[in-house]
Amino acid sequence: MPIQKSNIGTLHNMKCCFIVAVAMLTGTAVMAQPKNLRLWAQEELLQSKELRSAHIGISIYDPVTKKYWIQHQDDKFFVPASNTKIFTLFAGLQLLGDSLPGMRFTENDTALYVQGTADPSFLHPDFISQPVLDKLFATVKNIWLQPAVIKNKRFGPGWGWSDYADYYQPELNEWPMYGNVARVRMKGASYSMTPEFETELIYERPPAEPLADRDERENLFTLHIRSDIHAEQLYEVPFITGGITQLARRLQDTLRRPVRILNTPAVLQGAVLHSIPADTLFQPMMHRSDNFFAEQILMMASALKYDAIDSRKVIGYLLDSLLKDLPHPPNWVDGSGLSRYNLFTPRDFVTVLDKMYKAHPKERLFPLFPSGGKGTMKNYYQSLPNRFYAKTGTLSGVVALSGYIITRSGKTLIFSVLVNNHNTTSTNVRRAVERFLVRTANAG
Repeated sequence: MPIQKSNIGTLHNMKCCFIVAVAMLTGTAVMAQPKNLRLWAQEELLQSKELRSAHIGISIYDPVTKKYWIQHQDDKFFVPASNTKIFTLFAGLQLLGDSLPGMRFTENDTALYVQGTADPSFLHPDFISQPVLDKLFATVKNIWLQPAVIKNKRFGPGWGWSDYADYYQPELNEWPMYGNVARVRMKGASYSMTPEFETELIYERPPAEPLADRDERENLFTLHIRSDIHAEQLYEVPFITGGITQLARRLQDTLRRPVRILNTPAVLQGAVLHSIPADTLFQPMMHRSDNFFAEQILMMASALKYDAIDSRKVIGYLLDSLLKDLPHPPNWVDGSGLSRYNLFTPRDFVTVLDKMYKAHPKERLFPLFPSGGKGTMKNYYQSLPNRFYAKTGTLSGVVALSGYIITRSGKTLIFSVLVNNHNTTSTNVRRAVERFLVRTANAG
């Protein structure tokens, strides 16, 4: 029996009502998620006893829909600690290419002229491949060292100068060697040091750690020999890098041949010899939060782009060009985040993370970040294997975490949670943030 026109109209109206109902239900479901997030944020973070008096910023963003799921004080400025390394990673990915600049060089019939480009991998024990060292060993020509024009000081702005002998704050210079730290291995009454410096041995029980220390103004190391400690102890103590004369002497000691110095600092007009793949430096910089690698990344970028090694100049270039659309122009002063002069908003971090997410395949980008149960998150986010990739940041009173979450449904979210001025332990803060983000990941 043919359908009457009135019945056709009725069916059409029913179909339209069904579509509208589905759309309303779908819209309600979509809107429910951010509402739940705000509730969870209140319960897990903002009203928790650990963080009630802290300054907290939260930003969670869906890069597909370009919508924010939650924004709480994400336009306020925070000290980000090592989350600053996310911006340093962006700089390295944009400016360094596929491999690191090992050195500048040029040569004639009798001489090889070389200049440092701030590559931190030279003689570093983490990197077996040493193309620069191979080049220097292979030549039979006279080696001349051309001083670089370097604007960076040995420490960054706002750093703790009393931390000069702490492993996390090596000095910065144009041609790092051994990571600019002396590695001291101690076992009972024996020890070894690479590279070697003058040492004072003390055979008595020290009042407290460390067993290896250094004088503030010279490369004189003090080692407390403990015959009762039978397990090998490894200490990394930064050495004073000095000027171009000390740099040439370290090269001579390594090559076992003279290294002569040219008088005037200038950019060496020659080719760049590349060393290791860039990602092999980016990954440990992010995974173990290596301050030294982070600082030298900005210096390498500057050495390639300008006539001087000047981190401030390359930061200024990035903020004026590739990052000119940041929602809140930050106060960005170093590569590592050691300085409390750094000030960023959570939305700034979400923006730069979104830029990297769009520019690089996930297969490359995500492994550069620590994941749950690994690196600086070894004891956290273990319930989210292969679903959580983020950079931590910690200073006294500061806990930061920014990165990528893959929800249970497979959606990728970009987030930043910055906490300043808390008066509890960093562990308490991290656990509170973890509860909130795990709940978010498993509900989406």
